[in-house]
Amino acid sequence: MTSTLGPPPPYYENRGFQPEPLYAARQAAGAAPYPQLFSTNPPSVPSYMPRVATHQPSPPAARPPRRTCAASLRKTIIIILSILIVICCAIAAFFIWYFVENTCLSSLVGCGSSGVCMSPSQWCDGVSDCPNGEDETRCVRLFGPNFILEVYSPVSNSWYPVCHDDWNDDYGKIACRDMGYNVDTYFYSHGVPPEASFKSYMKLNTSAGNIDLYKKLYNSGSCATGNVVSLRCIECGLSSKGVSTMNRIVGGSGAVLGQWPWQVSLHVQGTHVCGGSIITHSWIVTAAHCVEGRLSDPHSWRVYAGILNQDEMLFRSGYKVQLIISHPDYDTDSKDNDVALMKLETPLSFTETVKPVCLPNPGMMFQPNQQCWISGWGAEYQGGKTSNNLNYVAVPLIERSRCNAVFIYNGMILPTMICAGDLAGGVDSCQGDSGGPLVTLHHSVWWLVGDTSWGTGCATPNKPGVYGNMTVFTDWIYRNMQVKYSELFSYILRPHILKCSSTLKKLINKCDLHDK
Repeated sequence: MTSTLGPPPPYYENRGFQPEPLYAARQAAGAAPYPQLFSTNPPSVPSYMPRVATHQPSPPAARPPRRTCAASLRKTIIIILSILIVICCAIAAFFIWYFVENTCLSSLVGCGSSGVCMSPSQWCDGVSDCPNGEDETRCVRLFGPNFILEVYSPVSNSWYPVCHDDWNDDYGKIACRDMGYNVDTYFYSHGVPPEASFKSYMKLNTSAGNIDLYKKLYNSGSCATGNVVSLRCIECGLSSKGVSTMNRIVGGSGAVLGQWPWQVSLHVQGTHVCGGSIITHSWIVTAAHCVEGRLSDPHSWRVYAGILNQDEMLFRSGYKVQLIISHPDYDTDSKDNDVALMKLETPLSFTETVKPVCLPNPGMMFQPNQQCWISGWGAEYQGGKTSNNLNYVAVPLIERSRCNAVFIYNGMILPTMICAGDLAGGVDSCQGDSGGPLVTLHHSVWWLVGDTSWGTGCATPNKPGVYGNMTVFTDWIYRNMQVKYSELFSYILRPHILKCSSTLKKLINKCDLHDK
C-alpha cells in the first residue's frame, strides 16, 4: 500500500547478505526489500521447567557427594568474588588517580588550569566559554588539498595560516594531537607557498620561552619566508595500484590488492555485514545504521583489512573492536548523520595493502560530476548474494538540488548526505556495501568523500546511491578520536566478568548433573 501524503520512504541498505534469510526483511513502501542479517526483535530466551517433586521413595540418609560439590561451589564463588573485588579496586584506584590528575570526565575537555570542563561541541564555536578563553584559542585545522595549517583567532573571529618562520616538527605534533591524532602517526611539516595572498598570518614568538604553543602565536601582517605550514598528521590517501573505470560493483569484476588499501570488511558471527574505511592505525569510519541496536556491541564485530576475498577471511581471526561511537544526531528513519567510528583493540600495521584514506579538509569543494569511486563486497545485482571478491565502480557526484528533484528523491537528500551515480542506472552500490568508502583523487591524494548510506534498489534509473557527506563529519571525527574512559572501564571489566560467569555456570551445571 502506498501513501498519497508524500514520497515513499527510501529503501535502506542496512545489512550484508546472508545465505539463508532466517528472518523476514523489513518492507519499505515502494521498494523491493533486501534480506536482513538479523531480526530487529530481541532473541527469545529459552524457558526451563523447574523440577517438581513427585512421590518417590525416600532418598538415602547420607549424600556426601552433594555436600562436597556444594562446598566446592561455595569455595569457588568466594574465590571468584574476591578476584572481582580486587580487579574492581585496582581499576577504581586507577580512575580515581586519573580523575584527580584530569578533573574533567571522559566526554568533556578541560579549560586549562581553571578546572572548568566543557563539552567538545563548545570548542571553536566562536563563543568563549572557558574562563580564560582556552576553548577558542586551541582551534586548529588543516585547510584545502595542500593541508595548510590554520589557527583560529578569537579576537577577529577568523582563521589564519601559520607562517613557517621558526616552525618545527615539535609544534606540528602538538597541533596534530589537538586534532585527535596519535603523535606516532605524525608525517611531516613543510613550508609551502600559499595558494592565495594573505594579509595576516599567525607567527611564533620565539622569545616567549618554554610556554604553550598557542601562547607563542600572535597575529602578524608579514611572514619573512613567505611560506606557510603544510602539516600532515598521517600519511594517507596513497594507493599502490592504478585505477580503471571499467569495473563495477553491480555486475562487474574485482579489484586487485593495494588498489583500495583503506577498504575493510566488517563481520558479525563470521558473516560480512558492512564495509568501512581506515583513517588511522586504530580508527575505522563506517555507517551508523550498520551498528544499530544489538549490533552496537563492539565485541560482536571483527574487522578484516588487506584481504580481497571473503572466503580467505574465514581462515583469519580479524581485528577485534574495542569501541563503537555512533553520531549522536543519527536519525534511524531519515538516515541523517549516518556515520560511526570503530576503535580497534589492536592497531593495524600499515603495508602496501593496508593504508588509511585522507579525511577531507575544510575548503575542499567537491564539484557536481566529479569522478569518484565506490568499493565493497555488496551484491552484484539487486536481491543477489554478496560478492566473494572486492569490486569497485566509478560514479560521478550529483548536485544535491538535482538529486532532490521530484522524480529522483523528492527533497529527502539532507546536507549531511551526498548523491553519486548514473541517473540512467546500471552502476551503483548495493546491499552489503553500506559503510564502505566513496573516494575521489585530487592533488594525487585519495580523499574520503562519503560512506555508503542508502538508496532505492540497486542501479535503478533515477535512484542513485546516497552517501554520508564526510566534509560535514570531519570535525566530529577529530573530536571523537580519543578513548572514552567510562566506556574503556566497561571494556576492561567486561571480559573478567564474562570469564567468571562462565566458570560459575560450568561448575553449577556439573554439580547439578552430579546431584541427579
